[in-house]
Amino acid sequence: MSESIDLTVDFAGLKAANPVFTASGTCGYCNELADFMDLSRLGGFITKSITPEARRGNPTPRIVETDSGMLNAIGLANVGVDLFIKEKLPAIAQMNTLVFVNLAGQTMEEYVAVAEKLSLRKEVAGFELNISCPNVKEGGITFGTDPAQIEQITSRVKNAVGGKVLMVKLTPSVTDITATARAAVNGGADALSLVNTFPAMVIDIETRRPILANRSGGLSGPAIKPIAIYLVHRVFTEVAGPGHIPIMGMGGIRTASDALEFLLAGATAVAVGTATFAQPDCAIRIIQGMEEHCRRKGISSIRNLIGGLQ
Repeated sequence: MSESIDLTVDFAGLKAANPVFTASGTCGYCNELADFMDLSRLGGFITKSITPEARRGNPTPRIVETDSGMLNAIGLANVGVDLFIKEKLPAIAQMNTLVFVNLAGQTMEEYVAVAEKLSLRKEVAGFELNISCPNVKEGGITFGTDPAQIEQITSRVKNAVGGKVLMVKLTPSVTDITATARAAVNGGADALSLVNTFPAMVIDIETRRPILANRSGGLSGPAIKPIAIYLVHRVFTEVAGPGHIPIMGMGGIRTASDALEFLLAGATAVAVGTATFAQPDCAIRIIQGMEEHCRRKGISSIRNLIGGLQ
């Protein structure tokens, strides 16, 4: 009988069955991928962005495949917080895994309003503060590039979440990501998630026009993985590690090997996103691969790998 591997991790005081989560915006509100995998086997699930009112998002086309990745310019399309509570939370209550709600808005007041409405809901384990979306013309990335605004909005939302875990999602589109990470921690962030997508463009040479109706979008997928790992390691080394702040690492994760790179770089957990469009049960395969790696290397606990870069 083979020795069991302990895949559990402590994420800001929450015990996750394993380090693998879904990434916001790629797996729907809750159970859209239930036909492809047992969601209870996930370490956690991060919903798509929720705003105070319903949003239609950007006009189509708003997704385009590119070399080693994809661009999206969805524009935070969602049903709004009231319908989310009415129609989605009952299904979330049945998921039997940690669920983080991604918060978005155009103003600080909007972020706070959504957080307050969800702060007392037992179905919600925590929140991911989305201040780094490159595909909306207001709010979004504007907050995420200014350390002073990051600290302010983090502090205001932290006061509104009723003691639940608050994770701040960082944009890679800054000169020094450690400055924005430090601002989030100073504002009261319990965890950090990084990185969000990179602003990018694809052009149709026949029409001489951008393919996306929004002109530009966010680049995700394998193309960004080496940059994401580097940025995770920088934040871990200079901010999160010394401050004992967990990191949710993301950016181009398709395999267990990819996920393990992020853990070695300093991430406590990882989020799988773009890969699920090609392989909907990708997250479960990654969990299995992590366990196999630990067994092969004689590692009894996945926690022994976190920040283990030599």
